[in-house]
Amino acid sequence: MTEAEAALASSHEDGVTRADGTPDPAHRVAISYIDRSRRYYAAKGYARPYRWVTNDSAPFQKPRRPLAASRLAVVTTTFPVEFHDGSRPPKSVRAFAAHPPPEQMYTDDLFWHKAATTTNDVESFLPLRTLAGFVADGRLGSLNDRFFSVPTTYSQRSTQADAETIAAWCDEDDVDLVILIPL
Repeated sequence: MTEAEAALASSHEDGVTRADGTPDPAHRVAISYIDRSRRYYAAKGYARPYRWVTNDSAPFQKPRRPLAASRLAVVTTTFPVEFHDGSRPPKSVRAFAAHPPPEQMYTDDLFWHKAATTTNDVESFLPLRTLAGFVADGRLGSLNDRFFSVPTTYSQRSTQADAETIAAWCDEDDVDLVILIPL
């Protein structure tokens, strides 16, 4: 048996690969997204390694009111299709009417497992109708009249500015709770 055959047999016995050398889907292999991101940005010529945001404290707090008495706002990383002009998605935070919910969202610039799922069912990632149902049955006090779309960026500075804008809008709308549903 050659070294290559021995290595293949060993990894097959451990469950990493099948006998034909292809990955065994039953075996989980960890992929470090952080390390891959650093290598990606280094290959693009960035002088400094990619740094993930870290926070000394989380901005979470106990809700002031019960859910049944709270006003909820939704934040998403997608935009309504009718807002999109076909060139590229807006790179600034926007507010849109939550009623009626948009029929379609622009997701072409975002990444997800496109072979496993689609974004045709807007309710699966922007559940405004479901949340309105929670209001109707008394589980949620109210749903904000507008939802917020924030661009997917990799800039800590832009993300901070967008968060501050959304926080100001939530204050204007007397929002108690915010849920972020990224795509």
